[in-house]
Amino acid sequence: MRVTKGARIVASAALLAIAVAACGSGASGSGDSAAGGGDDTPVRMELGEPQKLLFPQDTTESEGAEVLAALFDPLVTYNDKKEPVEEAAESITTDDSKVWTIKLKPGYTWHDGTPVKAADYARAWNFAALQDNGMSSSFFFGRVDGYDDVHPGEGKTPTAKEMKGVKVVDDNTLEVTLTAPFSQFKTMLGYTAFYPLPEKAIGADGKLSQEYGENPIGQGLFKMDKPYKKGTDTAIDLSVYDKFPGKKPAGWTKLQFKIYTSSETAWNDLQADNLDIHDSLPPTAIGTAKTLLGDRFKQEPDAGVGYIGVPLAYNKEWQNADLRKAVSMAIDRKTITETVFSGAMTPADDFINPAIQGNRPGICTACTYNPAEAKKLYEANNGPKSIDLGYNADGGHKEWIEAVANNLRANLGVEVKTQPFEKFQGILDALDAKEFKGLFRMGWAIDYPSPENYLTPIFGTGSIGTGSNYGGYSNKEFDETVAKGDQATDPAEGLKFYQQADDILLKDLPYIPVYFYRLNYGYSTKINNVKVNLLNQVEWADVTKA
Repeated sequence: MRVTKGARIVASAALLAIAVAACGSGASGSGDSAAGGGDDTPVRMELGEPQKLLFPQDTTESEGAEVLAALFDPLVTYNDKKEPVEEAAESITTDDSKVWTIKLKPGYTWHDGTPVKAADYARAWNFAALQDNGMSSSFFFGRVDGYDDVHPGEGKTPTAKEMKGVKVVDDNTLEVTLTAPFSQFKTMLGYTAFYPLPEKAIGADGKLSQEYGENPIGQGLFKMDKPYKKGTDTAIDLSVYDKFPGKKPAGWTKLQFKIYTSSETAWNDLQADNLDIHDSLPPTAIGTAKTLLGDRFKQEPDAGVGYIGVPLAYNKEWQNADLRKAVSMAIDRKTITETVFSGAMTPADDFINPAIQGNRPGICTACTYNPAEAKKLYEANNGPKSIDLGYNADGGHKEWIEAVANNLRANLGVEVKTQPFEKFQGILDALDAKEFKGLFRMGWAIDYPSPENYLTPIFGTGSIGTGSNYGGYSNKEFDETVAKGDQATDPAEGLKFYQQADDILLKDLPYIPVYFYRLNYGYSTKINNVKVNLLNQVEWADVTKA
């Protein structure tokens, strides 16, 4: 879930995982009982292992982001209309969508008790943007004036260490100047990359310290109980921060993220009340979850998209758009979503999810199942006789990936080799290093509710290496069209340009949209009032013990 969750990109089948064969649980906790009995008994949630240490500016996948969302409070959250609402910010104002003034809400302190200041945001954002630091989220600061000075691109040396567009006015006020008007800037500020950093997060060498990544100090609802040793620990333990100025949960103070390698195992634990929240139910559970859980099973709209990714920049075999179109038309989305996903997903017909303004039903003609035309087009363009198809096994994607593989074998007459990676971080690392050159499973869960979030972070040229553009797609016309949408002062005008950019993606098919996500989650008998928000994160302050 890299998401970049970004937007995040999702590791579980965005919030429905295809079951892999149940193996021993990778999770162990500080006890055997789930939530209930007292404040010292934690509420426990299923989690995949985060890709990296818990640095906000280096976390662009959903597993690490879920933990960080508990430790930090964003500048904005989102209402039911998907509009940004001030959270840690007192106000966010602009007269021209280019110069923005952010005033912080009083009362926030770091988990060590020191006050949160505007300088903490400036520190975090400048650190993320500086090319030498190699932060995964740096691209999100690409619109800030001075970004090119601190992040000039591969093979070039930064001429500054801080962006001139980020100015600390006083302890509670930050002024941000962009290179051009961008009406979506306030909407972006709910994303993980825009969290602040305390001074002690950065070591004497100017780098983020491993100590901080294992035991981050935030300013949110929960604080770390002990350091998290990635690769060793099977749980991340947190407790409510008493001085948090916002709403706190009633009746409980402990939260534990239990790390699993099998969605099926987590589902078994949920049924036994040894787990309290599972937000990636395997499809084998969907048919019986309502009967077994009753009102504790939830199925809701979601804004994510599941893709087959294409390594355009480093595999010449796939640089022909007609081949990608042939692969797309060979995939039977309706059968996969109805049979493999038990109707819990819907066939994708656009790059923009219907939950967000800008989706146009049926706009993706190449998403229509047409095996005869697919084979004709594939053979006419000398498609490869063998296809490698990679996926992460810890998210439970085996069944739908195998279904896609069978479609391609039957409809294109090719050999397809599926390659599971044990963990999501494994396939992400292999893509980052350009070591895996086959087609690959990818998913996107939004970072913020804007049609732009389905475009720039995944397919923008600037997001290659610094965002979630794993395929290396680069199209000048696409970049320029998105930029016109960014700079439009009228929302309707901006949406028009974003849809024009979407049209370019529909023609080029740098990724192949397969399905739109739906949330499918359940919770134990020990808790009530569970709600998963627009960013696929639990609203912890609302959860109560039964």
